[in-house]
Amino acid sequence: MGRYLLDSNAFLWAKETPKILRSGAREIVEDPQNTLFVSAVGLWELADKASKGKLPEFAAIMDRLPGGLEAALTESGIQLLSLETAHIAHFYRLPFHHRDPFDRLMIAQAQVEGLTMISRDAAFQGYSGLKIVTA
Repeated sequence: MGRYLLDSNAFLWAKETPKILRSGAREIVEDPQNTLFVSAVGLWELADKASKGKLPEFAAIMDRLPGGLEAALTESGIQLLSLETAHIAHFYRLPFHHRDPFDRLMIAQAQVEGLTMISRDAAFQGYSGLKIVTA
């Protein structure tokens, strides 16, 4: 039983095309004993890209169900991780191994909350103490 933070892409794959996930990540996502989180920051990143026409998969999640995103989270059992002041303070101190502020905020959240990240982003590897499972 573990606690995991799905990065933006891992969340999208888990919801829409779980076969894209590597077997270890897919097993984690499918195991009901695990607690899965998606960051409000990651959802903001997906919504930003989808609003620009770049992620029709995310737009489909938003438009498919009454209640859109909240319904999608409820049906999947994935919990929303809000952005807290402790996350922002940790973000401020992170080195710039990764330039994307959305990803750096999710890294900060994972570190503060003691969560293992599920991601394919190689830049995450540069952060010491960050536990990662390759999506």
